[in-house]
Amino acid sequence: MTADEVLTTTRSVRKRLDLDKPVPRAIIEECLEIALQAPTGSNQQGWHFLVLTEDEPKKLVADAYRRSFAVYAKAAPPAHPQEDVRTQSMAKVVDSAVYLAQNMEKVPVLVIACYQGRVEKEPAWMQASFYGSILPAAWSFQLALRERGLGSAWTTLHLQHEKEVAKALGIPDDWTQTVLLPVAYTLGTDFKPAKRLPVQQVMSWNHWGS
Repeated sequence: MTADEVLTTTRSVRKRLDLDKPVPRAIIEECLEIALQAPTGSNQQGWHFLVLTEDEPKKLVADAYRRSFAVYAKAAPPAHPQEDVRTQSMAKVVDSAVYLAQNMEKVPVLVIACYQGRVEKEPAWMQASFYGSILPAAWSFQLALRERGLGSAWTTLHLQHEKEVAKALGIPDDWTQTVLLPVAYTLGTDFKPAKRLPVQQVMSWNHWGS
């Protein structure tokens, strides 16, 4: 696959995750090696990836995720001023999200990307630098998985119970969980670019709105 193919076909995979096929540890480590080449602020490399493959820790995270999802699902989706690609695909997105919530602990591997430090009370520039030092690595991990026939989904709902999960999994208090990535081989690899808003609609040159 070319870089463009990987970048445009790495989807949030939920219903097409193969829940029965084991994922070798070597594949996860290989993809994380690639992820560690991502940019990191001031070359701190203060990242840590907690990989969950055993039933008990996976169920613990899945239960926290489901509790948050139950609240999230009751909230009405944000309204868009007109019918467009965002609203047209929402039914499928909601259906697949429900499926993932119901089956999270059955996914072969769950990966929690963490970064050392806490920035909840820090100014915006510091928060941006903090998350900018770990989220690119998580995305690189997803791209590397895609190239090898595996899928993942970017999820954050379990973070409503971050402290509870951290205590149960032994994550130190001064580390921040940033994203949860369920990982599995995919049922087929024929993913296509998603429908997105036209670039002209989300781009300005030199001055906002121009």
